Amino acid sequence: MGSGTDVSPGHRAREGQVEDALLALVTQLTNEITWYMRERGLTRADLATRMGVSPGRVSQILGGGENLTLRTLAAMSTALDARFDIELDAVHEGDRQAGSAPGADDRTVSRNEYRASSRVR
Repeated sequence: MGSGTDVSPGHRAREGQVEDALLALVTQLTNEITWYMRERGLTRADLATRMGVSPGRVSQILGGGENLTLRTLAAMSTALDARFDIELDAVHEGDRQAGSAPGADDRTVSRNEYRASSRVR
């Protein structure tokens, strides 16, 4: 691997976009899981017990600081007796704001409001 000086500006820009998209997706997923748990009166400790992991591990997952694997998401949905619905939409120029990840600042009141405001486009 090089020092990064031979990486084109276009490549650096694309990597920045990937990081922004990752942040938005992790935020959307953790918000959705948190909302689902809150609606059902489940705590992180409850989820940990159902998943067979420590409450600290659930806090790590829901803290959003890591790249979630499909296996982790499958374990969570199984423990919650739920499923994820995934939708991929085209990005429109008006959807992008410099320095902002869609859904990063959501203060969700209802599921429909959440989905409308945090959908990754």
